[in-house]
Amino acid sequence: MTAAASVSRVGLVVVSHSAMLANGVAELALQMAPDVVVLPVGGTEEGGLGTDYGAVVEALADADAGAGVVVLYDLGSAKMTAEMAVESADDPSRYAVVDAPLVEGAVAAAVAAQGGAPLPDVASAAEGASGEAPVSAPTRPALHLVPDAVSAEVLLTNAVGLHARPAALLARTVAELDADVVVRYGAEEANAASVLALMGLSAPGGKSITVVATGKDAEEAVRRIEELAKRGFDD
Repeated sequence: MTAAASVSRVGLVVVSHSAMLANGVAELALQMAPDVVVLPVGGTEEGGLGTDYGAVVEALADADAGAGVVVLYDLGSAKMTAEMAVESADDPSRYAVVDAPLVEGAVAAAVAAQGGAPLPDVASAAEGASGEAPVSAPTRPALHLVPDAVSAEVLLTNAVGLHARPAALLARTVAELDADVVVRYGAEEANAASVLALMGLSAPGGKSITVVATGKDAEEAVRRIEELAKRGFDD
């Protein structure tokens, strides 16, 4: 067993009225967080549109590797089904049904879970996903002006730049360190811990981003990001 596989991470369950939608969201989340259990539950037992209470109950149990499960849903009745399933569990406190945008919430939660965040933090990541767009630099603290900040210009050597998978890899790398990291492209900047905000920068391959870090592991954070970029984010 690998070291990554031995870590107990929060699992995810995606509840949708459509099996195709649930499967697609789960597939995307797994691309961001390959070591997280993400289980889709979509459609009725007969294969139609709707939700299946029994299937949700089973998925909750299967997704719990010891750290709990975050449950996301698409529509109100899916939420009702998810909440009923959680209430029927032996320990409902191990599960969190979150009110979040389905796709963005699943991606944010998966990345947080991949980094080893506990259940409350994974749930919060999902719930805050709708507000993770990049912002104009003047509206945020300018970390490049903070004393002892470490910064670097980093060339994106991969063809497509900070698209989904590289953004997730960068965010996971930052999550492992004791550092606050901002990535800037043009007039916008994003919290490097947020995969959605990084993607929102639309930084293409062949262009440079500015990485600014503060905190105990600031130098290591910048070094790791530079290394990721040099090897093309493993694309």
